[in-house]
Order: sequence, then structure tokens, then C-alpha cells
Amino acid sequence: MQLRYAFRLYPEPGQRTALARAFGCARVVFNDAVRAREVARAADLPYPGAAELSKRLITQARHTVERCWLGEVSSVVLQQSLRDVEAAYRNFFASHKGERKGKRVGAPRFKSRKDTRQAIRFTANARWKITEAGRLSLPKIGDVRVKWSRVLPAVPSSVTVILDAAGRYFASFVIDTDDETDRARWDDPDPEAAIGIDLGLTHFAVLSDGTKIDSPRFLRRAEKKLKKAQRELSRKEKESKNREKARLKVARAHAGVADARKEFHHQLSTTLIRENQAVAVEDLAVSGLARTRLAKSVHDAGWAQFVNMLQYRAQRYGRTFVKIGRFEPTSQVCSTCGYRDGPKPLHVREWTCPACNTVHDRDHNAAINVKQAAGLAVSACGAPVGPGLVPAQREEAGSHGIPTRTCAA
Repeated sequence: MQLRYAFRLYPEPGQRTALARAFGCARVVFNDAVRAREVARAADLPYPGAAELSKRLITQARHTVERCWLGEVSSVVLQQSLRDVEAAYRNFFASHKGERKGKRVGAPRFKSRKDTRQAIRFTANARWKITEAGRLSLPKIGDVRVKWSRVLPAVPSSVTVILDAAGRYFASFVIDTDDETDRARWDDPDPEAAIGIDLGLTHFAVLSDGTKIDSPRFLRRAEKKLKKAQRELSRKEKESKNREKARLKVARAHAGVADARKEFHHQLSTTLIRENQAVAVEDLAVSGLARTRLAKSVHDAGWAQFVNMLQYRAQRYGRTFVKIGRFEPTSQVCSTCGYRDGPKPLHVREWTCPACNTVHDRDHNAAINVKQAAGLAVSACGAPVGPGLVPAQREEAGSHGIPTRTCAA
């Protein structure tokens, strides 16, 4: 499978200028390609192909007065920008026809120079490399200092340079991992080790073995600092340098919250996958819950990100990962006798089964029901058996949808 490994970059002032130039050129080519497609659509003409756009918007444009500065950046960066346009239109048409899962995707829109996130991609034919001194050598940019926090497990196939909203630079490497090598890294757990997970807000996760993992509530803990920074930003004059400084302060505060949450998810998902042969979790309707009065707490928990980490780690290390249906009545059924007691308000944290008089902790009972609904009985040879087992799905190859492991803050 393919994974991303992200490392922090520290470009020098001249390299920052060169990167800003590359970001701008990639954005212009992207916008020119979108404009060419829109003009063709308005004139009821066939969409120009990738080869025609490359010739018109890159090769020929470099020899014009208006676009001569495109020659100051690597041509690979511009070609990859055209590939992004192609991918965006493919996703749009697939979504429009109902062939793409998930929410409906709109048509590509023009990028703005004021966007707080910028990115360019270098593939192997760009001849980028990691120098003996440990720097990232990029064409027409130079050797950029990298903070390496771990060793790359294989030779990367491409690297994406990202400037985030907080003004930080990252190098994101795409790595093709070997399944056998990955599975040999960890010792096999107990073949009968299987766990059901009930995600919540009072506790981030309650496991079927009774373990309760408190919710860190990173956003709630940082709210006072975030409110102060946002209030200072709102009082600054628009388009002023002080407003840009205040914007960076707000972005860095939010980035700190997001990084802490992601690290918590990484550590917890690694522990659960390492120690268990099979993991089951409920398929929550996060987008629906995010429209309720609990929206801020739901976003703060980050359930979707955590479940995605469980899924790709299970696939990578040869574990079984199961998602049960979101309409499974895990909080209504007695895990001891199977009696269904009906829905209960959220303030009810304990209840007694009328049939067998068993006293249940609401979340622990739900976690046991998640495990049972997934059929996580494990045979003596270590092979999961029972109904409903679904192996983790393979992640989409390419630069989109690849799991990311941030290795340097």
C-alpha cells in the first residue's frame, strides 16, 4: 500500500522566494486550464485534452510576454498542476453520474493567491533527491533543510512541498510499502485478541474489555487562547501587515490543536492494532452529528480521522478491521441475554436489563455489542470467524487519499 511521510522543512529566505514563485506558477497554470475548459463548455466545444493544454498553457506560454516567467520553475510542477485539473474533473463527472462514493463533488474552481494552503508536487522525472547531508534538493529551488524524525522505509516515488495556513513548510513523501515487511515489524498478538470500540464524547473510546479512554478535548482546552487570538484578528485593519500577523497567530493556535489531536489518534490507533488481531468499530454518521448541538464536541473528538487510521493500519499489519452498521442498536440491547430495552436518553449512563437483571454501563455494554455484532469470534489458528467480517479496504493510490503520518512538528 501507499503511505505518506511528512517532515518539516526549513527553507532559507531565498528558497522561500523560489517556493512562492513555484506556488504562484502552479496556481496560474491550474487556473488557465480551468478557464480553457469553461470556455470550451460555454462554446459547446469538446474539452481540450491534457496534451493540448500542456502545449498551449506551458510550452507555448513560456515564449509569450505574459507568461515568460513560467520558465523560472520546474516544468514538472506545472505538468502536475495540469494533472490535478484532470483529476478534479474526473471526480466531478464521476460524482455527477453517481459513480463516486461520498458527497457530491462540485466542478473545479479557480485558486486564489490568498489561499492559506499552497502545494506543489515533484515526481521522479523532476530529478529531486535527498543529499548526503540530509537535505532535500529540489530543481530551481535548492537544497532545503529537513528535520528528519525517522528513517524512510523505502525510496519515495514523489514529494509534495506544502505551505500550510500557519506558515509552516512540509515535505510529504509518497512511499510504496511492502506488506510482508510491514507485518514482520510487529510480533503477532494473541490469536484470540479481539476488541470492540464504542466511540463517544464523555469518554473518547470505551473498549469491550472495560477499558475507558478519556477524551483529551484539545479544542475545548484551547478555547480561551483561540478566542483571544481571534478577537485580536477581528480588530486589525484589513489588508494590513498587523492583520496578517494576527491571522498567522490564529492559524498557529489551530494548528497546535489539530497536531495534538492527530498525535493522540496515531498513538491510540497504533496501540489498539498492535495488541489485537481483530478490531470492530461502529460506522458513525459524523456529518449528521456535526449538525446537532453537540457539533463542536463531535469535531473536537475527530472520530472519522481515528477510524481511518485504524482501517489503514489494520490493512498494513494484517489485522482484521470491521465496521458494523450505524443502525445497529448497540445501546439498546443487553449484551448478556440479548433483550432489547429500547432507546434511552443520553443522560442515562447505567441501566438494568428487565429480563436478566444485569446492571450495564451504557458505553461498555455498547462496546460489547459492537464486538458481538461484528462476529469477532477468533479460531484457535488465529483466523477470525463468524458473520459480517469485512477486511480493510485498500486505499486509493496516488497523491489523494493516502494516509499521512506527520513525523515532525
